[in-house]
Amino acid sequence: MRQSKTLNTLAGAIAMALTATAAQANGFNIGDTDVTFGGYVKLDAMYTDSSDGQIATGIGRDFYIPSLTPVGGADEGGTFDFHARQSRFFFKTSTKLENGKTIGGHIELDFMVTAGGDERITNSYSPRLRQAFITYDGWLFGQAWSTFMDLNALPDTLDFIGNTDAMPFARQAQIRYTSGNFQVAIENPETTITPFGGGGRIVTDDNATPDLVFKYGQKTGWGTWSVSALVRQLAYETATIDTTTSAFGLSATAKIMLANNNDIRLSATTGSGLGRYIGLNAVNGAVLDATNELDTIDSTAFSVAYRHNWNSQWRSNLVYSMLSVDNDTVLTGVSATKTTSSWTTNLLFQAAKKLMFGVEYKFANREVESGLDGDMHRLQFSAKYDF
Repeated sequence: MRQSKTLNTLAGAIAMALTATAAQANGFNIGDTDVTFGGYVKLDAMYTDSSDGQIATGIGRDFYIPSLTPVGGADEGGTFDFHARQSRFFFKTSTKLENGKTIGGHIELDFMVTAGGDERITNSYSPRLRQAFITYDGWLFGQAWSTFMDLNALPDTLDFIGNTDAMPFARQAQIRYTSGNFQVAIENPETTITPFGGGGRIVTDDNATPDLVFKYGQKTGWGTWSVSALVRQLAYETATIDTTTSAFGLSATAKIMLANNNDIRLSATTGSGLGRYIGLNAVNGAVLDATNELDTIDSTAFSVAYRHNWNSQWRSNLVYSMLSVDNDTVLTGVSATKTTSSWTTNLLFQAAKKLMFGVEYKFANREVESGLDGDMHRLQFSAKYDF
């Protein structure tokens, strides 16, 4: 009898362990709330060579930043960098409420562009908040991808963004409402300014109204497409300056599916005062004139990416991305960025559903209004495990 009870206890423990394992694989429950966990671990190894000076240690060595391609300097040779900072994790929750509706939550962190640690001993970096939002009845409240951007247009690259020169890219606090294919949002504002005659960027945080975004997108038999409009106020206020101006932007994207699951991804964006929304703030939203009034800066960007599947495990991507800026050099000076562009190609091996290895080459060029330009060559290897 005692042996039978022992066997039953052991069988129960095994069953509980198997149930717990299944729960861990699919998430778990806390009362009425379903919780899921996921993310990935990614190693990046990069060799970077710049034609006109070395990119300073920091964010420009972790991934491609168009405005940091050196110009007008001396060739200082190549640099090699290892990091695992892009690794990330997230929690998602879903709770059925007593009114029959569902509320969702999302918190996501990674280790990019944060301070802490060094490369001498520990290589430790602080986690940072990427996204934190709740969803309820068509509404989103919190920090998320800007409604002005389209994740479907991001290319399949090892570099953090891929089509960085041209892609509207921002994560920020917002209130968004979605109805069918239409979205409208008010989002956290911020103004970046070039001083009169050129100089270091001014970040003001003086806006009195949020940025307003309208977006319409569809999923069709051939792929997806979207159009977005951005309306914003640029503002700067000091003891001697009090100036505002209006700015706007338009963006269109498409992902076109081809045979064998190949695809083409397109993006085109133009506007006056786009500033931080395009090219990772490669250009500011406005420049101060001689009377300390804001004059918006026009910019246009375009990207195209082609993904080709060689077979079920091997695939390649070819990406072109460009940004063109219309500076008034009387106001901005001749050191302002005029154009940035990049070419990217890669070969990716999907060893298993959740395990990928790849190698990628990127060529980038930046030109300033004086005519000086510089090139960057980067070879990157990555290993990524999704969980």
